[in-house]
Amino acid sequence: MPRRAVLFDVGGPIDMEFAREIALDGAIASACGLEGIRIDQAAIEEASEKAVVAFAPDAHVHMIETLCGDPRTVERVRQRVQAMTGNLDVFQLRPDIDGLLRKLRKAGLTLAVAEAERERIERAGLGDLFVYGDPGVPPADCIVVADRLDRDIAPAKALGMATIRFRTGRYRKQKPRSPAETPDAEVTDVAGLEAAILELCPASIGSDPASS
Repeated sequence: MPRRAVLFDVGGPIDMEFAREIALDGAIASACGLEGIRIDQAAIEEASEKAVVAFAPDAHVHMIETLCGDPRTVERVRQRVQAMTGNLDVFQLRPDIDGLLRKLRKAGLTLAVAEAERERIERAGLGDLFVYGDPGVPPADCIVVADRLDRDIAPAKALGMATIRFRTGRYRKQKPRSPAETPDAEVTDVAGLEAAILELCPASIGSDPASS
């Protein structure tokens, strides 16, 4: 089936989020420390893995609940973490992703991200490559590229979209619980992403001489 649009989850595939996750993990450890709860890196990693395995809607809140236990302590720590990181604005452009995005656009594919990501995408120098929100094509003509199975892959599949999971960051160990959460392809780098998109819409990319 020819596909005409690729919808990107920014966090993970485009923004690596490593600096953001390090900052959030550090804020959680510091906020716990103010409650007299000493947290080392191993405890943070264990709490993160539990949140991912549990498919927690908010991994950071789940981590705080795991590390603190008492609901009142959890709420105080949550508020402190929010105060520490509420204005956090970091963007780590994944190496080589900009080249692939430009290749996809040159091949005639529409690229889309959520309207809420417009400012960050424009500051990264990629604003001219995307539409924001509705790509203007039917779901069956779309590919979704994202890192989370529950919040990204499953909803896209339910709409009839093709799906590519970019395994990276905190959610790289997430495993599908059912066929509804199983992506059409899984990748771990930009080269793999290009190959997966090519396989899902060969006519579109293959028609562009620059891609050969």
